[in-house]
Order: sequence, then structure tokens, then C-alpha cells
Amino acid sequence: MSKEKFIRRKPAVLPKDYAAWVVSLKKRITGARQKALLSANAEQIKLYHEIGREILDRQNRQGWGTKVIDRLSADLREAFPDMKGLSASNLKYMRFFAQECPDRTIGQQSADQLPWFHVVILITKITDPAIREFYAREAIHQSWSRETLEQHIKHQLHLRQGAAVTNFKRRLEPAYADRAQALLKDPYRLDFLGLGDEAHELDIENALIRHITHFLLELGQGFAFVGRQFRLEVEGDEFFIDLLFYHIRLKCYVVVELKSVAFKPEHAGQLNFYLSAVDAKVKDADDKPTIGLLLCKTKKKMVAEYALSGIDKPMGVAEYQLVRSLPKPLDTCLPSIEELESHLSIDLEQKKEER
Repeated sequence: MSKEKFIRRKPAVLPKDYAAWVVSLKKRITGARQKALLSANAEQIKLYHEIGREILDRQNRQGWGTKVIDRLSADLREAFPDMKGLSASNLKYMRFFAQECPDRTIGQQSADQLPWFHVVILITKITDPAIREFYAREAIHQSWSRETLEQHIKHQLHLRQGAAVTNFKRRLEPAYADRAQALLKDPYRLDFLGLGDEAHELDIENALIRHITHFLLELGQGFAFVGRQFRLEVEGDEFFIDLLFYHIRLKCYVVVELKSVAFKPEHAGQLNFYLSAVDAKVKDADDKPTIGLLLCKTKKKMVAEYALSGIDKPMGVAEYQLVRSLPKPLDTCLPSIEELESHLSIDLEQKKEER
């Protein structure tokens, strides 16, 4: 065996700025890839809108309908066998997209920023333009998956977000108060826990930890779980916070206290103490003031407002729902895509497209 094989090669001497340069290159490559994906998605949405607009125009001028679309689908599939998205059902979605969004926007939000089936959900599940824009905006800003978008529409997030009773306007800076208000919902949907209405606080807390992923989804984007029964020591006495979170975007701790009874004013006093202790012993100097959330079985709005008016620390009060109640009928939801095109089996065709 040659001696050269046993000679250890000296590592190459790298420039001093090499590591920083590599990090910079990685960031640029990642950014370029993301831009390429967004560009490809925008081109797809643009193409689908153009196809839909032409179908709509020809239908209006020439009066042809479903059978012609079926033939068009077959011809396009034959010409582009490796291309998805050319089923008859998807062509009809394109037509409806062009009809509902003539300028390719959903309110003030560009549809180009959304994946195609996000667009399909928005235009087929919601008819109210303002509500449709709300979900489009949130889906873009929070990078919702398709499943998350469907769940939030189903659970009527637009009626719950920012609805908690709070004292934020009196206790936080104006711009920050608005962001914090939008953070809290009312009510919180905890039906995924599988508990009945008579569940005790400890049962709810244990179940929330077991289903922490679902709970974080219900809380909203930006929440990071810190701990349960978080220990605080004040002059030798121990106190335990039910649930402690940190909100990455607001840069503040969030204390969540569970009450399996109706809201009482003394609950706010207890939470106020916890917030003061976290501010003094846990938060860093560059963290924003800690926010509190009381999750109660029920609340009376005026009682909660009066109770919070005299509290020093920023907090909100909201109800939770353990058992899924039947939602009120929404005039924003289309009962089915069949109303758009009769004689169409959407579910079957859509599943074929997603394979």
C-alpha cells in the first residue's frame, strides 16, 4: 500500500470572512428559492384566472355549458398528460374564480399570494366580500395551511378574533394595544379536548397539555409554550401559574388562568398579582409588559369590564367552549359547489387532482 495514502492532508486555509460569506450565500439561495416558488404560484393563479375568464366570456357569448367544459378538459389533458389542474371540476372553479374576482384580488389581497386550493375554499365557502378578505389576509400573513384555513372558517374566527373583554386600551400603548386585542378571541373552542361541560380546571389543564398542538392552533400564531403550573416564589411563598406562554411577535409573556366557573371580579385580582410577579421575576428588560388571559366557563360582559377597569396590568377575559355547539346559520357559506355547476361531482374530481 502506498505511503501517500497515509499522509494526512492539511486542511485548506480559509479566509477570515469565509463563514460569514457562506451564511450570506445560504440566505440568498433560500430567498431566491422562495421567490421562485412564489413566482411559480403567481403564474399558476394568473393562468387559471385567464382560462376562467375566457370560459366565462365564451359561455356568456355562445351559451355553451358543462358538456363543452368536459370536452375542453379531455382535450387539454390529452395535450398535457403530466399537468395537474385540468379536470372539468377545476376548470369550473377557474370560471367561478374569474366571475367572483374579476381583477384577481380578494378584497385588497392579491390572490397570487395564495395557493390555488386556498383560493377555491375562499370563493366557494364564503360569499361576503369583507369576510372573504379577512380570511385571505390572515391566511397570507399567518401562512395558514389549507386545513387550518378550513378550520378557522368552520369555527367562524372572524366573529371571535379580538372579541375578548380587555383593558388593553387603558394599559398599553395605542398601537401595541390594537395588536394585543387582536391576539385574544372569545369564545375559545376547546371541543377537541373531548371533555363535557362539567369538567374541572385540573381536567381541562391536563387535557390542554395532552393536546397542546391543537391548543396552540386555537390560540393563534406566535404563541410558544413555556410551562404549566409555572412556579413563582415571592418572599418564601410559592405560587403556580396554570399555563405560561411567550408570544414571539408581541415579545411578551402571556399568563393563562383557567376557571371552570363563571367569571368573578376576584379572579382578575389574582391574575393581576401573577402578572406583576412575572414582570418582576421572569421577563427581561426588553420584553413588553406581560399580558393575562382569564378563560372562564361563562362571563357577564359588564361585570368583566367593571372588574378590569380598576386593574393595573393588561388582561382579558374570554369564555371557553368544551362542547361543540351548532353554529348559527351563516349566509356567508355556500352549501355546496353543486349550486355553481349542477351535475358535478366535485369531491371525486378534486381528490383525483390532489393525488
